[in-house]
Amino acid sequence: MFRNVGVVGAGTMGQSIAEMLAVKGLEVHLAEKTPDKLRVALEAIEASLDRQIEKWAITSAEKKLILNRIHSAPTLDYMAHCELVIETITEDMESKQAVFTQLDGILSEEAIIASNTSTLSLTELAGYTLNPSRVIGMHFVYPAFRVDLVEIIRGLQTSEETFQRTKNFVDNVLEKNGVMVYESPGFVTTRLICLLINEALHLLEEGVASPEDIDASMRIGYSFQYGPLEMADRFGLDSVLAALERMFREYGELKYRPSFLLKKKVRAGQLGMKTGIGFFQYDKDGDRIL
Repeated sequence: MFRNVGVVGAGTMGQSIAEMLAVKGLEVHLAEKTPDKLRVALEAIEASLDRQIEKWAITSAEKKLILNRIHSAPTLDYMAHCELVIETITEDMESKQAVFTQLDGILSEEAIIASNTSTLSLTELAGYTLNPSRVIGMHFVYPAFRVDLVEIIRGLQTSEETFQRTKNFVDNVLEKNGVMVYESPGFVTTRLICLLINEALHLLEEGVASPEDIDASMRIGYSFQYGPLEMADRFGLDSVLAALERMFREYGELKYRPSFLLKKKVRAGQLGMKTGIGFFQYDKDGDRIL
């Protein structure tokens, strides 16, 4: 059973995963490129817990216990005793390869190396380790502590033991629904949701409806928690663009070609919730204000 879990990458998704793991009683070892980025990430996790206290979801004592389970890992060497490490850095193959190669030389032979990638090849990543059978994908949907789904992705050489151990962890420890997906760019969730977002952008470009009405149509008509444009804001418009561009390259189909409006937003630095403005505006807590 996993008790010590490493998380490499303390961006928005890494913070959410680390918080979720600590809430489940696991010892979490969080790594980032620099001490400053790690400090900012820990402050963001504490702020997230404070918001939950305000909503009466947890107590101050529970917050202290959760934070005490999250440990700074200045280097990946601090993860040597982890039974599972989840990589969640930027969607760049070269950067991920370097992390996987380093982890492969640090972790015990029984440890599992997982990636939260949404579009990159697990088989290719596994090829940079000496034991590709222990490499698997664990794709969480943001926010990880609130969404009860994990896509468990099998690479070409992922062993049955690695899959079963991961599935048991997701189902019984994290208490989430683990769905098995064979390797394919975008898997299930990213592939489908990015197409919906891209089509919503085309509707907006064509003047068919306003951003508010496009989102209201899907929220009210199909019981979506968020409309496609607000979803894009919450994922990060740069992340949506990167996913569409990679799927466009991999599949070569025009339906994955990103909307030009999406490119303009990213070039303007309007990335959504993390910058405070995308298709809508957000406060510092991520709540929509306009």
